[in-house]
Amino acid sequence: MENVSFPYLSYITFIPLLGAVLLLFLNRQSKELLRWVAMIFMLADLLVSLVALGSYDSSSPNMQLIENHTWVRDWGISYKLGIDGISLFLVLLTTLLGPIVILASWKDIKTRVKEFLVCLMVLQVGMIGVFVSLDLFLFYVFWEVMLIPMYLLIGVWGNPARKLYAAMKFVLYTIVGSLLMLVAILALYFMAGKATGVYTFDLLKLHDYAVPLQAQFWMFLAFFLAFAIKVPMFPFHTWLPDAHTEAPTVGSVVLAAVLLKMGTYGFIRFAIPLFPNAAADATWWVCVLAVIGIIYGAWVAMVQVDVKRLVAFSSVSHLGFVMLGMFAFNAQGVEGSILQMINHGLSTGALFLIVGMIYERRHTRLISEFGGLSKVMPLFAVFFMVFTLSSIGLPGLNGFVGEFLILLGTFKVYPWYAVLAASGVIFAAVYMLWMFQRVMFGKVTNPKNLGLSDLSAREITVLVPIMVFVVWIGVYPNTFLRPMEPAVKKFIQHVETKKAAVLNMEKAKKQTNTRQSEAVVTSSLSVENR
Repeated sequence: MENVSFPYLSYITFIPLLGAVLLLFLNRQSKELLRWVAMIFMLADLLVSLVALGSYDSSSPNMQLIENHTWVRDWGISYKLGIDGISLFLVLLTTLLGPIVILASWKDIKTRVKEFLVCLMVLQVGMIGVFVSLDLFLFYVFWEVMLIPMYLLIGVWGNPARKLYAAMKFVLYTIVGSLLMLVAILALYFMAGKATGVYTFDLLKLHDYAVPLQAQFWMFLAFFLAFAIKVPMFPFHTWLPDAHTEAPTVGSVVLAAVLLKMGTYGFIRFAIPLFPNAAADATWWVCVLAVIGIIYGAWVAMVQVDVKRLVAFSSVSHLGFVMLGMFAFNAQGVEGSILQMINHGLSTGALFLIVGMIYERRHTRLISEFGGLSKVMPLFAVFFMVFTLSSIGLPGLNGFVGEFLILLGTFKVYPWYAVLAASGVIFAAVYMLWMFQRVMFGKVTNPKNLGLSDLSAREITVLVPIMVFVVWIGVYPNTFLRPMEPAVKKFIQHVETKKAAVLNMEKAKKQTNTRQSEAVVTSSLSVENR
């Protein structure tokens, strides 16, 4: 077993679970105590992740902080965790948002506070577990763990009008994809075990197994559907606007900032490395769907009358860029894709927080109900403006760096896809700036807006950390790109090497079959001649 001296990743994964268990034993009437306990455990989780970052070697392309223990020996299941430059910042994003969403919900959630906090913390366990799992069985367990708390967040604390519909739609979509992926995982397990004699769910060992081309197609298709639903890609996106619109503010933040990244991460960690030939063959139609998603999401966002629904459709557009960069299969595209996952989590998460703050004051999200808010809420206007400009990719802010790298990487291999995708940047500027102008500028025509209070100290504390990273990534992205580079280069090299190995295997198989056929024909002729 190869294990680190201190199990950082286990602590990062399960500290929120310990907090959730403790909350179960506390009096539900002590709401302030419940919130403080949840906050302390989330801050502890963030602290441990920062300490783990100090032990991470950014120059290494390999998995680090590995913990490997046999779980079910007879079935080849292990408790194996690890991170590299691909998953590092996704884990940090998740632990950063933990205390932020607790603080954001401090005044927002007033009923079933105990159960709400338990759901948030169990959800945190599932999300981190997905990003650090190096065993397919363990990954699937964490993938399913996050389903129930997210269903409850939408179905219990969501908008009373359609919360159950939105929650059920989210669950049904996710379960269909998950079951298909489970079938593919089991098929891979038995196929690799039969070929090598070693039955295992260990991801790194399965990376070395060359899956035959025909099997690759079906397995990749199953993984693709599971991850495409979670991203979500067009046309599997229809659950997302309802889930966002009906979820409470922090539910939307977690959904946009982290949960959707589980889909994009799933492609780069599992689907593409395990089935590289099928992924390469699927590139053209994945890119077509990504470009359609970019343009479609932007067009639909333009006609929304609800601010939250507008931001939800912007996610479909932004995550289309992530998929496009990933399937460019070059360093610029993949690095831009990973960075854009982080950027989208920060910018869109912040926009949902902004929408939640205005909803707390007015109990409406209709754009027509606002106008001139910058006059009565100047500090709010500043934060709103920065996050809006970040979302449309203004140079100097985080969104620009990710989109630029993605378009650069895509243009090298698919110029026309890059040109079409670039139109999405223009459309994003149109719908985001138009929305901002209608909400923040002009005269205060609605008397209900005259008495609105500006941001409180708590709300400023929620938004400032996100703004710091929005500016940091935009001004000096190398802080985040350099740790990714070695892992991304290894990822690309692995994909190319494994593709070649599979093709050589298939070629050798055909040659063997041809020789066997020739031998059978020769033998038959010899018998006839006798």
